[in-house]
Order: sequence, then structure tokens, then C-alpha cells
Amino acid sequence: MNFNYSSKLLESAVNEFATLPGIGHKTALRLVLHLLRQDKSALENFGSVLIKLASDLNFCKICGNICDVDICPVCADQKRDHATICVVENIKDIMVIENTQQYHGVYHVLGGIISPMDGLGPADLNINSLEERVKEGTTKELILALSATMEGDTTNFYLYRRMNTYNLVFSTLARGVSIGDELEYTDEVTLGRSLVNRIPFSASSSS
Repeated sequence: MNFNYSSKLLESAVNEFATLPGIGHKTALRLVLHLLRQDKSALENFGSVLIKLASDLNFCKICGNICDVDICPVCADQKRDHATICVVENIKDIMVIENTQQYHGVYHVLGGIISPMDGLGPADLNINSLEERVKEGTTKELILALSATMEGDTTNFYLYRRMNTYNLVFSTLARGVSIGDELEYTDEVTLGRSLVNRIPFSASSSS
């Protein structure tokens, strides 16, 4: 939908908001106009938070999770089971799993899954850093907690084949998570049970 803007600044702001996932120009305009109705101090605070997000946000040097320092709270917590690594596609998956309160190990964020259609191969993911963690010899189990899709299963199989030479237990989520589901759309109870009742992973699991 095209709008006749009376301000280039307004138009630029709407266009930027419209680049966000699921936000069209109509919704973007409504959001910008809402912000303009706020006090100037509130609007300035909103802008400063975004600037700090771009300049000060860090990614954990160990697992790739978002944090404010070099190492995220999960990796820094010595009470967690550091011998168990839950491999996830993105940072949002960590938030979903943590909400279940059923998992007490640590994580590794791949930053995506293997998807030739999207031009994503193993080299585009954080797999080398995962293997470096495994090489340290303290990891006992890899939980392959990726989406129950063809791309997720392909990534599971690749990780299994690549790291099967190490002395590891491979497991995957119990199929309480339906085929084709992404973790962020799975309810917490089902996901929690799928973690607790995780099943061994082998090459035949992905076929």
C-alpha cells in the first residue's frame, strides 16, 4: 500500500519498520505514529536502547547466545551440566527451552540449519566451534534439538556423521514435537517432555 507522506523523516521511519519480519507498511505506519504520540523523552529512550543494542550487545564466546558480557549466564553457571550440549538453530530456541525449566545443560547455537534452497551449507553454520568444544573431551552428550523438518533432520544427520568419531552420546527430541514443527511454536509442556524423554540418535533416525 502506498501512502502520501508529508514528511521524508516519517516515510524513512515507516520504511525501516516495514523491514521487520511480519510488519507491512500499514502496521509500520501505525507503530511510528504511536511512537510520535509519546513524550519526547520516551521516544529518545526508545532510540537510545536500539543504538545500545547495536553497539553494546555481545554474543557468548562459547555457545553463541546473546549476552551483555563475553560469556552468557548459562555458560558461566557452574551448576549447569557442562557435559551435555543442546544444539539449537537460533537464540530464540534457547529462550523457549529455558522456559520449560526441564533442561540443565548448556547450549550451542548453530545460527541456522542446512538448507540448500536458502543457500545455507555447513560452512555457513557455527559447526566448527561446536566441534572445537567437543574436541576438548569434556562433552558426553549432544542433544540435537533442531526443528522436526527435512532441513532439521538433514542437519542432525550431518552433525552425527561429522562427530561420530568422538566418544559421544547423540540424542534428539522425543517426537512429542510433531513432524514439521519449529521449536518456537511448540508449547512448553510438550517441549519439556520431549527433552526429558529424548531418544538416542543414529543415522537411521533421520531416514
